[in-house]
Amino acid sequence: MRSCIRITVTKEELKITINAEAEQNQIIEELTSKMPRLKKYYDKEKTPIHIIGKVLKEKEKDEIKKLISKSIDVRITFGETSELLGLHAIKKTYESDIDTSDTKFIRGSLRSGQKEEFTGSIVVLGDLNYGAEVIAGENIIVTGTLRGLAHAGANGNKKAIISANSIDCIQVRIANVVKEIDNTDIKLPFIYLDEDNIVIE
Repeated sequence: MRSCIRITVTKEELKITINAEAEQNQIIEELTSKMPRLKKYYDKEKTPIHIIGKVLKEKEKDEIKKLISKSIDVRITFGETSELLGLHAIKKTYESDIDTSDTKFIRGSLRSGQKEEFTGSIVVLGDLNYGAEVIAGENIIVTGTLRGLAHAGANGNKKAIISANSIDCIQVRIANVVKEIDNTDIKLPFIYLDEDNIVIE
């Protein structure tokens, strides 16, 4: 089975990069197999662990953090690093501005069962249909109708937004906040966080 985890060590941190296509059970299985080596390294070191690559849901982060913390007492963080953006002197934070971001464009509509993940923003040039998922570290824009799951700011960025031509879905998510939607078929919605409340305008 192809490895889904890459471990690298710098002076500032031990970095674990997770393949964006990896399933959670694969990640946990491989991380479990690597724990003896990690534990041995931390006999003398206290270097923080920084996990990047795949955009993880909060439940997945908690599972990974719990697994590592069982064996190692160390600070664990998640999210992008400057290397992903080519900015070696700047650290990107969860509260980063969303005016400019790396963007992935999806041509055409996403059907049920399809899933797209990206650490920056995602633009769907079509519809996001029922049963389809889009998970972005920053913004989500849908030029058609949003019917599936849209999770913006998945790395914790509460400044992320969601926008679509119209929405007809059950719920939307920004960072760790979820909003159930009662009214269906809302035209030209702009969705953002006001403190810890999701607003749809």
